[in-house]
Amino acid sequence: MTVDAVAAELLCSPPKISRIETGTRPASLRDVRDLCNLYGVGDAERSRLMALAREAKQQGWWAKFDDLAIESLIGLEVEARKATSYESSVVPWTFQTEEYARAVIKGSGLHIEDRILAERVTARMTRQELLRSADPPRMWFLIDEAALRRVVGGNHVMRDQMAKIIDVSASSNITMQVVPFEAGAHPGVDNTFTLLEFDSAALSPVVFVENLAGTFYLERDTEIQRYREVLDYLKACALSPDSSIKSVEEAKKRFESV
Repeated sequence: MTVDAVAAELLCSPPKISRIETGTRPASLRDVRDLCNLYGVGDAERSRLMALAREAKQQGWWAKFDDLAIESLIGLEVEARKATSYESSVVPWTFQTEEYARAVIKGSGLHIEDRILAERVTARMTRQELLRSADPPRMWFLIDEAALRRVVGGNHVMRDQMAKIIDVSASSNITMQVVPFEAGAHPGVDNTFTLLEFDSAALSPVVFVENLAGTFYLERDTEIQRYREVLDYLKACALSPDSSIKSVEEAKKRFESV
């Protein structure tokens, strides 16, 4: 059916139908119901689509913050069943203590306002509640050794930070590996990225990439495959999970002795 034909059946304007189809306008429950009737959608699919429309009206917890810059990423994390990431310079958000998070966010935003800093720290701590949800995603973190040695916020902050990495890594849904300096140059050496994968066949994998130029979401099959290969390479050259914990324990001892 053409846009004009659908609009005529629903007694609305063609631009409205076009905006719904392109995702620039949310579909109301009535819209979904009427479209399902018009298209002859079966009961099971109708129920699924109505549930999606109902959930879409419920804002996520992150909507109350003014300037997170990663709202789309957080929404994807909530839906993901598996996340695999590489962090080249700092401890991943999953493991961060509040003091470490504040120092990292402040350091990366040279002119950040105190209000925005406080909001981003609060949001990062709230974001970690995903790990304690009833059905948390499977998460695999590859951390460059540089993140364990870079002093962020002072030695006392780093000591507590190492302790939290050890604690969080004990979770059954989390795997943590340290990529040692001995790995030398590798494909991820100057990158930070996350591969998000979903249960639903309707949701394709997404790679989130972050750098000074901004944030990027990659979805092409060739891009996904390239990052899968890089992650497999990093897993192979990283320390085993047990050896990685020992590496973090050694780092903790270094900060305790200073």
